[in-house]
Amino acid sequence: MARHRGRHARPPDQVYRSSFFLLASSVTTAGLGFLFWVVVARFYTPEQVGLATSLISATSLLAYLSMFGLNSTLVRFPAPAPARNGQITQAIALVATVSGAAALVYLAGLPLYGPKLLFVRGDLLQAGAFVLFCVCAAVNALTDSVFVSARLPQLNVLVDGLIQGLAKLALPVALVALGPFGVVASTGGGYLVAVLASLLLMHRRIGYRFDFRTRGTRLREQLGYSAASYTSSLLNLLPLMIVPLIVLERLGTAAAGYYYVAFQIAGMLHAVSGAVGEALFAEVSSDESRFGELLRRSARIIAAVQVPAVIAVAAGSTLLLRIFGPSYAARSSGLLTVLALCALAVALNTWASFGLKAARSMTHLILSNVLFAAVTIGLTAFWAPRGLIWVGLAWGVGNLLSGLYATAALLARRTSARRTPERPVPASPYPAPPHPVAPYPAPPHPAASYPSPPYPAGPYAAPPHSAPPHHPQPGTGASAHAVPPQHFRTVRPEEHRR
Repeated sequence: MARHRGRHARPPDQVYRSSFFLLASSVTTAGLGFLFWVVVARFYTPEQVGLATSLISATSLLAYLSMFGLNSTLVRFPAPAPARNGQITQAIALVATVSGAAALVYLAGLPLYGPKLLFVRGDLLQAGAFVLFCVCAAVNALTDSVFVSARLPQLNVLVDGLIQGLAKLALPVALVALGPFGVVASTGGGYLVAVLASLLLMHRRIGYRFDFRTRGTRLREQLGYSAASYTSSLLNLLPLMIVPLIVLERLGTAAAGYYYVAFQIAGMLHAVSGAVGEALFAEVSSDESRFGELLRRSARIIAAVQVPAVIAVAAGSTLLLRIFGPSYAARSSGLLTVLALCALAVALNTWASFGLKAARSMTHLILSNVLFAAVTIGLTAFWAPRGLIWVGLAWGVGNLLSGLYATAALLARRTSARRTPERPVPASPYPAPPHPVAPYPAPPHPAASYPSPPYPAGPYAAPPHSAPPHHPQPGTGASAHAVPPQHFRTVRPEEHRR
């Protein structure tokens, strides 16, 4: 048994391995995404890019809104092997249904918050495609969690990094006639191909089959955790949707395009802390006893990778943006420099948030994201008329304040856990019995051949003496009405006469 366990035990550096593959997936996705936006910038106008990026941001937000925290539940509380397929199937069905409904609601409300995007709702084919892309984006994010839970993060490199990235890269030129929706369709086509590839790999690598049985899936038992995780994800993603809309309305479509391209480049920096945080979450879910060690190790990994990357992007922001065109270099270089420096605040916030989620400290996680959403959206609305650089500063301040709160809550929880002594077992308020509690056989006496009393012999058994047997009446049952021998004694004749 020991040899069997040793052969299948995870190596001690599993968090490094998982971090490496998740980071490789993020870097590959970001790298191919960078090339994708270079192609888009060459074939589409900044105004078209600005409109498309608002719809793409909405697609991402609606996808995460539809997961109800099930992506975290699949990692933190995986069902036993017999019910695992049922757990995944129910999660996929629920997420696909809700994401489709959410996309329809979003399209219906466009006159209120996105009148410039009504061209999508006016075309039935484009509206249907937008709903499909939202469903595929949600299911793809859920299947990523399945691979993380199965300790197969390398499959995310293949699916999200290569298959999805290459599919997106091949579509923008072919769909340029669709205008801004050509960019949206290119991104959505990548989601569709990624979902199909994920289902195929799940079938071949982990034996996944569609199973709609509900027994043992643990989804209902962990409903509270899923709801809290869902709420925190919703609050965390609100700025990603609302900030581009604020830029679009306050600064125009071209500014929205400049903002989005700079934010996508900065997103490569954000991917570092996100990948390491996912690895931390998966490993703590598997072995909670190593929580403190994994927390420190993940912080060292983030610092070692993030700081040099921030310096490189901040120093070379103008050179990077020249690839997209001279207008992007002129209008977005200052914003990209600010966003690159703010990536350190994003890393702190992401690391502490994953720590709170792994520790199941969901109240502090929700409060941290409330602070992040309120500060980021509020400052963006207030500072947007000053220019794009101030929008980047709003993003950094929101992440910094949220990260400081989450870190303080995480450290306070760890300190409290170390200082809390073991609670002693309370003493019984009753005195100990004068005799041993365990029964022992009564000493032999002449009445040993009589029927056994209805209670065990012990320290309070009848004293040894001669007593006549009790003969129960016919049909009454000896065991129910037998009288103990100590209840009888001999009556002398003189006592009778008295």
